[in-house]
Amino acid sequence: MAVATAFLLLLLLVTPAAYTVQYTVGDNSGWTLGPNYTTWVQGKIFTLGDTLCKLLYTLSVHRVDEVTQSGYDRCSSANALHSYSDGNTIITPTRTGSMYFLCSVSGHCTSGMKLAINVVAANVTSSPPSGSTTPSGTPPRGSASSPPLHHSGAAPTTILMLGFSLVLAGVLAIMSLA
Repeated sequence: MAVATAFLLLLLLVTPAAYTVQYTVGDNSGWTLGPNYTTWVQGKIFTLGDTLCKLLYTLSVHRVDEVTQSGYDRCSSANALHSYSDGNTIITPTRTGSMYFLCSVSGHCTSGMKLAINVVAANVTSSPPSGSTTPSGTPPRGSASSPPLHHSGAAPTTILMLGFSLVLAGVLAIMSLA
């Protein structure tokens, strides 16, 4: 009985680690020419601790550079903050604020292969506070404007894990009475 109680308690303590979300950029298309990444980012909450960006791409065809807003706006990776070319890039931000990515292969960024996200603290469930800036720049072709980032993507996982935590707590309480 004590072993089962200890196991359930341990499970209850590690449950918050399951709140993280992993987004595959471009969903099934991945990091490639064609998807509208401005549209793709809408409705997603990017929080600290999440595996926010998993970029899948063909090694010899694409690359991923993290750039400043200026680099993003100009489609320039001349002063890239980080460069990736492994075909399976996973980025886990360690700070809040805007992050900008683009494909540094000639012509790809200007064809829309760039991504701007806003990373918020883990306990934020709505859009960024007023006065904060959201990424801006030239939208991919076919998009009329670069809409602000409104995030709501992590709620189903959070609710599911909260329910799981409550069930575990109930089982643990019942076992301690027995």
